[in-house]
Amino acid sequence: MQKIKTALLSYGMSGKVFHAPFLNIHPGFELLGSWERSKKLIQADYPTVKSYSSIDELLADDVDLVIVNTPVGTHYEYAKKVLLAGKHAVVEKAFTTTVAEAEELAAIAKENGLKLAVFQNRRWDSDFKTVQKIIKERILGDLVEAEFHFDRYNPLLSVKAHKETVNDGAGILKDLGPHLIDQAVCLFGSPKSVFGDIRYTRENSLVDDWIDLLLIYENFRVRLKASFFVREANPAYTIHGKKGSFLKPRGDVQEDELKLGKKPNLESWGTESETLQGLLNTEIDGKPVREKVPTLQGNYFSFFDGVYDAVANNKTEPVTAQDGVKVMQIIEAAIASNAQQKVINL
Repeated sequence: MQKIKTALLSYGMSGKVFHAPFLNIHPGFELLGSWERSKKLIQADYPTVKSYSSIDELLADDVDLVIVNTPVGTHYEYAKKVLLAGKHAVVEKAFTTTVAEAEELAAIAKENGLKLAVFQNRRWDSDFKTVQKIIKERILGDLVEAEFHFDRYNPLLSVKAHKETVNDGAGILKDLGPHLIDQAVCLFGSPKSVFGDIRYTRENSLVDDWIDLLLIYENFRVRLKASFFVREANPAYTIHGKKGSFLKPRGDVQEDELKLGKKPNLESWGTESETLQGLLNTEIDGKPVREKVPTLQGNYFSFFDGVYDAVANNKTEPVTAQDGVKVMQIIEAAIASNAQQKVINL
């Protein structure tokens, strides 16, 4: 099996939790190391890898693939540098800060025959995979509306300065928003138009921390909401069709288990509690059905499987740069809608 030599652009929470564990266990990747600016931490977890002192030192090494997992405002600059150095890239969400930046990165990758993927790991959450199956099987009939939530209760400002200071990459719209938007686009494609309501709700917050986006499709509507002031959780997914409804709490366990230092495996990994199963109320073969639906297994490993197949076997990336462009188009439309207080056509 071909080994894809891979390096990270940082080893903070995302590198330690979301990337290194999967790169380490996947037989198709060789984790070379990470660019570390001040704290040198990666070798404590992976003693044989390197700690690079600069991005130039990293790119000068025999690297095939670079994970751009730095703050959002740096994604465009670093991803462009990676691609122009002839390396494949995975860029975390939000892909960039503007549509123009996203389109330029996609064009550079295409012109140079490189793979460029966006790290939208939430497509492989157990709850979303279950919702995706319900919709694909059309057991709700023609859809009327869907509502996705990514809510928390956390009124305190983050200790991470780049998350709370005014910059092009800060705010909940570009933090949790890309997860919700990407899931909607993955399920339904791009909407015709967007209405966005964006607020500042925490005391002394300098960045947006509450969003309510309405994606307008031909025959149905999708509402996407995120807030830091939800103490009693709404269903993460509510889908209503002409035959029935499906309500699913957020239940994926992968992030929490990774933060605890648990190592991913392919057997029991991503198995959520039965108490968080979704409720299906619909009609099948003319008979009413109201029952809990077993949740599918979540597994971020599948994303890295897709990246491996893209680089090693020239397959399409699991989340393409064009997917990233679509998300940025909706984000820009939401910003314009909020400013102008009107629906923005895409």
